[in-house]
Amino acid sequence: MIKSASEHIEHLRRKIRRHDNLYYVLNAPEIGDREYDELFAELKRLEKEHPELITTDSPTQRVAGKPLENFQTVRHSVPMLSMDNTYSAEELRQFDQRVRKTLKNQQPRYIVESKIDGVAMSLRYEKGELVLGATRGDGTSGDDITANTRTIQSVPLRLEEMSESAPKETLFETDVSAVPDVLEVRGEAFMPNSEFARINRQREEQDEQPFANPRNATAGSLKLLDSRTAANRKLRFLAYATGEVRPIDFCQGHAETLKKLKKLSLPINPYYEQAENIEEVIEICN
Repeated sequence: MIKSASEHIEHLRRKIRRHDNLYYVLNAPEIGDREYDELFAELKRLEKEHPELITTDSPTQRVAGKPLENFQTVRHSVPMLSMDNTYSAEELRQFDQRVRKTLKNQQPRYIVESKIDGVAMSLRYEKGELVLGATRGDGTSGDDITANTRTIQSVPLRLEEMSESAPKETLFETDVSAVPDVLEVRGEAFMPNSEFARINRQREEQDEQPFANPRNATAGSLKLLDSRTAANRKLRFLAYATGEVRPIDFCQGHAETLKKLKKLSLPINPYYEQAENIEEVIEICN
């Protein structure tokens, strides 16, 4: 039984986070937009009545109240490296030879993921709370785009581990020990094609130049000084790697890392496969 306003507010926050996880991470929504909006409106009403209970990780606090004057530069604790590309199976085999040489001829297994055509981003969580969103920049330093990052609904403002065996109506079962003290999540912000088409229609109606492609639209949205405008762009995010992690015994291997990120309510690319050798990698790519 909920006994106080603070308990009711926290109950609603956790319920909304759970439905965000079901929608953006598990692709298994249990409620429609109207019911979700009613939960959100109830939370906003209670927080308005009790402003002393508002916290930065509340689902209602995604959009900043006023535009920024400029972006600050932040240094990545672990460099954000760029990706190389190839259109040649032979180059993949040469890559495999270099990998096996480094591993003293041990046989590596690979994870093959589809590439999302978006903008690389880094999210930094401390004690489970989102404290920084940054662009890749030059790989060593990037722009602090935290205000715009917070507007992306698929980016959780607080990490919570969800029990895979939890009953339908059970909220998150938070295991504090399961969330690292520091977790940097590397991933891709992108604009769905449907949203790209909607925004370009809107821009043409307002006699504005349409965006050339979804990637340019994403990059432009992340560099807006007014997060209220960024929030209307409805960007999405997929996590694919980690930067700094403390304590460091987070996961062994990339497949385990992806599963752990998903369990912590971070959306990952659903299109990935494990390959036992480079020939299987080539087969999957083909």
